[in-house]
Amino acid sequence: MAWHRLVVLGLALASCLLPPAQGCGPGRGPVGRKQYSRKNLTPLQYKQFVPNIAEQTLGASGKAEGKISRHSEHFKDLVPNYNPDIIFKDEEDTGADRLMTERCRDRVNSLAIAVMNMWPGVRLRVTEGWDEDGHHLPNSLHYEGRALDITTSDRDREKYGMLARLAVEAGFDWVYYESKAHIHVSVKADNSMAIRAGGCFPGEATVTLQSGQTKGLSELRRGDFVLTVDPSGQVTPGEVLLFLDRDQHRQATFVAIETDSPVRRLLLTPSHLVFAAHDPANSTADFSPVFASQVRLGDSVLAHQAGEPGLHPARVVRVWQQEGVGVYAPLTSHGTLLVNGVLASCYAVFESHRWAHHAFAPLRLVHGLLSLLPFMDEAGNCSSQDTGVHWYPRFLYQLASGMLE
Repeated sequence: MAWHRLVVLGLALASCLLPPAQGCGPGRGPVGRKQYSRKNLTPLQYKQFVPNIAEQTLGASGKAEGKISRHSEHFKDLVPNYNPDIIFKDEEDTGADRLMTERCRDRVNSLAIAVMNMWPGVRLRVTEGWDEDGHHLPNSLHYEGRALDITTSDRDREKYGMLARLAVEAGFDWVYYESKAHIHVSVKADNSMAIRAGGCFPGEATVTLQSGQTKGLSELRRGDFVLTVDPSGQVTPGEVLLFLDRDQHRQATFVAIETDSPVRRLLLTPSHLVFAAHDPANSTADFSPVFASQVRLGDSVLAHQAGEPGLHPARVVRVWQQEGVGVYAPLTSHGTLLVNGVLASCYAVFESHRWAHHAFAPLRLVHGLLSLLPFMDEAGNCSSQDTGVHWYPRFLYQLASGMLE
C-alpha cells in the first residue's frame, strides 16, 4: 500500500514539472501581439494606475537605476524615435523628448498605431520624455528614458481615459492617469526581468558532456551530464535536471561576448547571468554574476580549456547584439554550466546567483524524489522535450512581485 502511495505522489509531482505556458521569461511578450476589440476596452479612471502597485516595484516598471546624462556611459543605450505618427512637443528644442530606451520606443510605437486605429485623424503626442534638466523628482524614470507623458494630438481630455487603456494594451509596464492634462507611462529597464526573453542561450551554443564530447543545446536532454562548476569553483559534471525554457522557433535578441586568450564567443539573452569582472582580473575570486547586458569591453569572463581542471580569466574584446531563433535554458544540479567554454549561470532575471540557486532548491528536491521512482529514468531522458517556460520561474516571479509591492 505504501508503494502505491509513493507512485501516486510521484505522478502528482511529475505533473507539476510540466511547463504550462509559452514564452521566454515573464513579461508581456512581443509588442503588438495582444489582440483586443474596442467594445472590450474600459477607460482608466482619473488617478487610476495599472498595475495597481507602485511604479518602481518589481511587478511594474522596477527600480530607478540612475540618471543618464549626455556624458554617461549609458547614454548610448538611448535611441531616438523619429516615428512620423508621433508628435513630440520638444519644448526645449534639444530632441531630448525623442530619446528613450528600446523598450520604451517599441511600446510607444505600438501605441501610436492603436491611437490612429481608435481615432482616425488623431495622432499620439509626447509632451515629456527623457529629462536632462532636472524637472522631475530625484528618482523619476524620465531621467533614464523609461517614462513618457502623453496626450492625443487634438488634446481632447475626454479621450485620455481610453488613451491610458490603449497604453496598457500596448505593453507599457506601468500606466497612470496622473493628470487631467496627460497620461504617464513607463517601462522596465532593458536589462530587467521582463525584457527580451528572460534568460536563455541559442540552440547552436554547445556544452561539454562528461565524456568530453560537445553537444548543442538544441540536442541536449534531461539526464545528460555536462561540465559545470561547483560552489568551490571546481569544474565537475552536473546533471541536466530540466529546461527552464525551451523553444526552437522563438526569436530573441542575444548579447554576444567575444574573448581572446582563449578565443571564445558566448551568446545569451540580456538578463541572463554570466560571471564577469572588471579588468584587470587576476583570480577567479574577482568574478561575480552580472547581467549579460552589463558586460563591457575590457571586462573579463571565466573560460575553460579542454583537459584542464580549472578556469582562467579571458578578456572581453568585443560585445554586440545579435538576433537569433531558438532559446534554451537548461537547469543543472549545480546551477552553472560551461557554454561554448565560458562559465555562465543557469539563472536570469534576479541579479543574485546565490539567492536564485536557493530559490530553485525545492525544484531540485522534487527532481531528486522523482529520480527514486523506477519509471522516471527513462521518462526523464526521453527525446521529446516540452516547449515553453517552466511553471516554477513564473511562480517565483509572481511571488517576488507580491513581496515587493
